[in-house]
This record gives sequence, C-alpha cells and structure tokens, in this order.
Amino acid sequence: MRASDLVLTPTHLRFMGRRFPCSIGRGGLTDAKREGDGATPRGVHDLVGCLYRPDRMARPNDWAVPIRPGDLWSDDPGHEDYNLMVRVPYPHSHETLRRADRMYDLILITDWNWPRARRGAGSAIFLHQWRRPGYPTAGCIAFSRDDLRWIAANIRIGSRVIV
Repeated sequence: MRASDLVLTPTHLRFMGRRFPCSIGRGGLTDAKREGDGATPRGVHDLVGCLYRPDRMARPNDWAVPIRPGDLWSDDPGHEDYNLMVRVPYPHSHETLRRADRMYDLILITDWNWPRARRGAGSAIFLHQWRRPGYPTAGCIAFSRDDLRWIAANIRIGSRVIV
C-alpha cells in the first residue's frame, strides 16, 4: 500500500491518516461486477480523472476538468461509447453529469472497466457526494460534500482506491 492510497474498510474510507464516513453500492461489494447490479467492485482502482461544476465550486485541484452543460456518461453496454464521457445529443442510455442536485458537483473517476470497457461489466465507479449519510449508491463510493472536497484537494495522479 502507498501513502496516497484511499482504503475502503467496512465502516469508512481511510486516507492520509484520516477516516471518512462513506456509502457504497446498494448491492454491497462484489468480485463479479455487472451493469445495473448496484454493487461496488472489489479491487485496486486507479483514480484517473476529476470533474467538477465550475458554476458551483472552485477548481478542486490542478488537474480537474469542468463539467459542461451537455456532458453525459454512457452506461449503454450495447454501444461503442460504453463507459465513456459523451455529449448531447446522445440517444443511448446514459447518466447526466451536470445534475440539478449536487451529487455530481465533484466527481473522482476510477479506472473501473475503463478505458477499454468489457460490455456489461459495469460502467463508471465514481467517488461523489452522497444523497445523505448512509444512503447507498448505484455502485459508487459517496461522501459528504466537505469530505469529498478535502479528498479531491489532497489526492494526486497515481492515487488508488483499494476496495
């Protein structure tokens, strides 16, 4: 393990000597992730990107990319853009990244099933803001807004999430 690793435990996430309450997927943890199962995949996942809403917050780190109106994430295993950021118009199944709520104001992107996705093996696993404490995700790892901002400000390229 490296000092820059984020380590998920049964009760929290550990990073840089701190403990952060978090929520995981409604399907628990899995070794056999599939699209739509709601589970968080076990393994060592590199953090490969950071997205943020520039209309709602300052840039959280020097490598963060703004989320623009029309940015989407493809979750359609039948399409060639599966598990990639896409733009409107996009007629296939997707998640809107620029949401009305604050859940995706700041997103840390893992390399789960990316950049060459295996169809049906599950789309993006993000670190993002939770709906409320303890509320499960669709497979991502979620935190309070303040904790997520602290994590984003302190991670570096090469940081990993160990589940």
